[in-house]
Amino acid sequence: MNIHDTLQFLRAVAANNNRQWFMEHRDEYLAARADFESAVAKFILSFSASDPTIASLTPRDCIYRFYRDTRFSNDKSPYKRHFGAYICKRGKKSLSGGYYLHVEPGQCMLAVGTYWLPTNILTSCRNAIMGDTDLWLEAVRSPRFLQTFGEPGEGQWETSDKGFGLSMLKTCPAGFPRDYEHLKYLRMKDYCAWHR
Repeated sequence: MNIHDTLQFLRAVAANNNRQWFMEHRDEYLAARADFESAVAKFILSFSASDPTIASLTPRDCIYRFYRDTRFSNDKSPYKRHFGAYICKRGKKSLSGGYYLHVEPGQCMLAVGTYWLPTNILTSCRNAIMGDTDLWLEAVRSPRFLQTFGEPGEGQWETSDKGFGLSMLKTCPAGFPRDYEHLKYLRMKDYCAWHR
């Protein structure tokens, strides 16, 4: 199987999202999942040269389940319409920053960083930015980063092809200096950047 076949399977799931259809096409699901696992394994191998913290991961540590939890959702369709994997040093359930791969027809995406951070970790991120501002600015102001992800708060997750930060505070976060020259980076409520 290849990415074209995987995307074709995901289109079919979106059109026929029920258990009976899925069971009749289980072999296609297994082939598509194997294709995605292979892509994740290649990603880990390729990126572990520059990020050794992910070198010991397996695709299973990173790939999210395909079955949806419908308990608290109005949408009771049992299967996702995409494959997703979060690759970071402690696997998909970690709060560490990492890489997110999303394969969905018309919505394939790579994201980096992390989001929905607890206050203590978000505060640590902000302190790290202030502690080494030059290194931070070198990364987030590089032409390649700006071309790929943009400025903080520029894009919207649901509608934009790229973005940096899902949400921003309206003012300076508590406990930080209001006159900090690069305040827009401290106002970020997450450090997630994405490109579709």
